[in-house]
Amino acid sequence: MVEAIFPPGCVVVVGLKSEAALLPPAVHCVVSGGDPARLAALWPEDATAVLSFGIAGGLAPDVTTGQVMVASALWEAGVARPVDAGWAALLRSRFGARGGVLAASDALLASAAAKAALHRASGALAVDMESGAAWRFAQARGLPFAALRAVADGPEDVLPEAASVGLNPDGSPAPWRVLAALLRRPQDLPALLRLARASAAAHAALRRALASAAPPL
Repeated sequence: MVEAIFPPGCVVVVGLKSEAALLPPAVHCVVSGGDPARLAALWPEDATAVLSFGIAGGLAPDVTTGQVMVASALWEAGVARPVDAGWAALLRSRFGARGGVLAASDALLASAAAKAALHRASGALAVDMESGAAWRFAQARGLPFAALRAVADGPEDVLPEAASVGLNPDGSPAPWRVLAALLRRPQDLPALLRLARASAAAHAALRRALASAAPPL
């Protein structure tokens, strides 16, 4: 039974350095940089629990930017995968988060049509690119798994090409690649600015949630 938000030995899995910066300094964090396959070389051997943390893309019509969610199950490739129910309940209670199915994807869902299709197939509220790899690591080792995510882009938001090239492998921003993408498609600038605002709102929601849960974490 998990009795703390970040139990001793917990590894927290994020996609972005900016997400890692929200976490308490003592928390062991691994950063995928938007590439789930990269996580295979980063897992600590002494992990005791696995938490997927960060921003997510909204799928359900009623989700809103900044909404904090905790997975009641993780849907991936047609299968609903279990989470640690006690840990999930603790996270929902401490963060005042919404519970529901979250989806895992190895690829960025850039269109409203792709998001709608995944929602129809899964019933998931939101999707991210780290939870699938994190769940598989936890499952292979018999470790508790949970996912805590805040919605950035909504189900109707289109993600421009620049969003798919905007990260370095370590999860830091890659501004020159973003600029190059915008030079190819300058019409994507408004969508990119909307995405930046949504991402900032989701980060702020996670920051507030962590602050409201302390102490102790």
